[in-house]
Amino acid sequence: MERIRDIAKLVRWGNLLFLAALIWLMEKWVVVPVLDQAAFGEQMPWYMLVLIMLATVLIAAGGYVINDYFDVKIDRINRPDEVVVTRSVSKPAAMRLSLVLSGIGIGCGLAVAGLLRSWTLGILFVIIPGLLWFYSSSYKRLLMVGNIIIALLAGLTPMIVAMANVAILQLRYGTILGYTTLPHDIYAWMGGFALFAFLLTWIREIIKDMQDQMGDRELECHSMPVVWGEKWTKIFVTALIVCTLAIVGHLWWHVLPFPTGWSSLSTRYIVLGIVTPMVCALWLLWAAKIPSDYKTCQQVVKFTMFIGMLYSIVIVRGM
Repeated sequence: MERIRDIAKLVRWGNLLFLAALIWLMEKWVVVPVLDQAAFGEQMPWYMLVLIMLATVLIAAGGYVINDYFDVKIDRINRPDEVVVTRSVSKPAAMRLSLVLSGIGIGCGLAVAGLLRSWTLGILFVIIPGLLWFYSSSYKRLLMVGNIIIALLAGLTPMIVAMANVAILQLRYGTILGYTTLPHDIYAWMGGFALFAFLLTWIREIIKDMQDQMGDRELECHSMPVVWGEKWTKIFVTALIVCTLAIVGHLWWHVLPFPTGWSSLSTRYIVLGIVTPMVCALWLLWAAKIPSDYKTCQQVVKFTMFIGMLYSIVIVRGM
């Protein structure tokens, strides 16, 4: 039983559930309402959605395992009580587990790409596991490169759902689709969520680097806190948070087709669910002095990202 718990910890089961929920939310609460508004109705078969969820979740799980495989020395310094690889799972077993999970994930992704005749999706489901491998082995130790790669991959999750739906529409309706704005509408809505996921993940990854800087310094990783120092890293993260809030404010005021008064559900959700916790994260960031402080801060950012994705349910209420 303990070994099973350790493997669940190794693959970050909580993050995998979030990924699966995110894909389901994007499909059922964003894409389907957009399709309904255009009188097209839901297009994606249930088995295809399951394949996309499996591909994404399994590739992510393989990425988590290989990350811990390469990070054993750093984790022994930063979080010795949480090390799984070499303690209850050997390094060869971790490598095999990563390859199996990634391989099955790639297979599911290629099956979706084949059904949809989409070269783009097929290439993505092959490139993403490779990026996760190189991120874990080398890119994460480079200044800013690793953070941006993980943020881009987080932003890709909603876009994969969008690409799959547009591919289905193109297969079924062909040139007729050119007389509608449906592909643009799907990409616009999903692009907003993708940008939000990208920015919040980038912010969280930098804060995690501040939490882990002791091990990073010991093993000469060139993370932002190691190269720039804590003060300038905090200034950079502050700029990212302000930029994120500015973008959210612009979309709320100028783009979203909902009332902007306080009585609006959309307004209250954005102010209480996104702006308030991000301001709280900013305060926690500047007050942070030890790793546990940074952990609390990045957990608040993670919570905000989850709440932001649940905004998809508010969209349906407004349509």
